[in-house]
Amino acid sequence: MDVTDLKVVDAVARHGSMNKAASELNTVQSNVSARIRALENELGVALFQRSAKGVQVTPAGRRLLPFAARLSKLLADASSAARDDGQPKGQLEIGTLETTLALRLPRLIAQFAKAWPDVHPVVRTGTTNSLIQGVLDSKLEGAFVAGPVNHPELHVEVAFREELVLVTSCAVDSLAAVASVEHLKTVVFRIGCSYRQRLDTLLANLGILAPEPLEFGSIEAIIACVCAGVGITLLPRGVATQALREGLVNVHELPADLAEVETVFVRRVDGYLSSALATFLDSVRLDEVAALAPNAFVLTANASQSAAH
Repeated sequence: MDVTDLKVVDAVARHGSMNKAASELNTVQSNVSARIRALENELGVALFQRSAKGVQVTPAGRRLLPFAARLSKLLADASSAARDDGQPKGQLEIGTLETTLALRLPRLIAQFAKAWPDVHPVVRTGTTNSLIQGVLDSKLEGAFVAGPVNHPELHVEVAFREELVLVTSCAVDSLAAVASVEHLKTVVFRIGCSYRQRLDTLLANLGILAPEPLEFGSIEAIIACVCAGVGITLLPRGVATQALREGLVNVHELPADLAEVETVFVRRVDGYLSSALATFLDSVRLDEVAALAPNAFVLTANASQSAAH
């Protein structure tokens, strides 16, 4: 097994097709098929299931894919390192929570892009779990996720701290009143969101069995549902500020153990820290405007004191 084998496996898995993988790799389908068969014979396991509709990755193939991604990233990092003269440039691909994107990143990225026009930021959103996996699989250079995080392959930095609040319709005037809501529903992001887990804990503390959640992919949709009285949610205070000012929702403070949450930036310990990423993180640390805000950025490297998320 060599680098080319892993590249072929990765391309076939992404496209679900030998032919499409061959096109990407600038070769013919027969070469791709032969390479996959030879590798399967070498390993003694099937990596793909073939059918008239294409190919599907087997469990063995799925176990191999992260290594293909990491090796591809390692080769890309080696190339980038050779060309990196300390001047930030090139693509910077990071991940973030939806809430962090809404609250924190627009101004920071705008300032960074203006200061370093040769850098092209690409921002992907997801849940904490999916973003961490993206970093581990070397699909992202790093990501802003909900802390704490403890993983031997990740370097973790505290980025900023948020205050979570319970957001309800105006008909709910207190935390205690949540228990009396008929047909209570929670309005949340998909599984893997740490705020969702904290909301379940809050309801349990109130003696409420967590209802079947309604899942949405955007903050706007979640807040709109809460405004309409569809359900309740847990979000950083800043996200709900506008709706609160407009009298569309009520916001309820939480016990400290549930309200205080850290957003951390994670990246692979063995990943290449490009000049673009290093400069971006410096710009976050030195953001004077945010440092004067109530929820100040405190991006302080502190991997050792983080706990499991």
